[in-house]
Amino acid sequence: MPKPVPLPPFVLASASPARRRLLQLAGIDPLVQPSHFDEDQVQTHRPGELVHALAKHKASAIAADWVNQGKTHGLILGCDSILALNGEIHGKPADEADAIARWQQMRGQRGELYTGHALIDLGQGRSIVHTAITQVHFANVTDGEIRAYVATGEPLNCAGCFALEGRGGLFIDRLEGCHTNVIGLSLPLLRRMLAELGYGVMDFWPGD
Repeated sequence: MPKPVPLPPFVLASASPARRRLLQLAGIDPLVQPSHFDEDQVQTHRPGELVHALAKHKASAIAADWVNQGKTHGLILGCDSILALNGEIHGKPADEADAIARWQQMRGQRGELYTGHALIDLGQGRSIVHTAITQVHFANVTDGEIRAYVATGEPLNCAGCFALEGRGGLFIDRLEGCHTNVIGLSLPLLRRMLAELGYGVMDFWPGD
């Protein structure tokens, strides 16, 4: 399938610095327009269903903004990540006490990191949504290590209460699946989604 011409601007519907950094490292410098969709509107205890719906709603909210502004050309990516542990869904911790309790529950355990990816192409009038799942094996860390990590503030802004690309990577024994998915965006999945819409990732690399 030939790619649409002209190439649409790539929009990241997320305020996540980690997602933006992943895209930039992959050669895509996105426009950043965070979605302010109220996540409480989606109520489900199924992690895959939850991230699928939230990613779709976040991308759709920005797409609607663009249409309302008369813009008809854009490729909008919405993402949402959560951790599932023993059947329980976890997003960002509420505070330090919550983060400490969460890590005491996670240590030595295996969780599943789900990230929903929604891609809307305004020009083609098409949208696709896929979810990536990565198994995360947490180290059996001590209470002292947990308190020290939480005191850095890093886990307070992370789904799953850890940042793989930061200090949190020290406390992960191993991963099964895509590692960038754990950071917030599966680059291999994004490549496949772009191809599904008729693009190549190279199309969005800066020119010479």
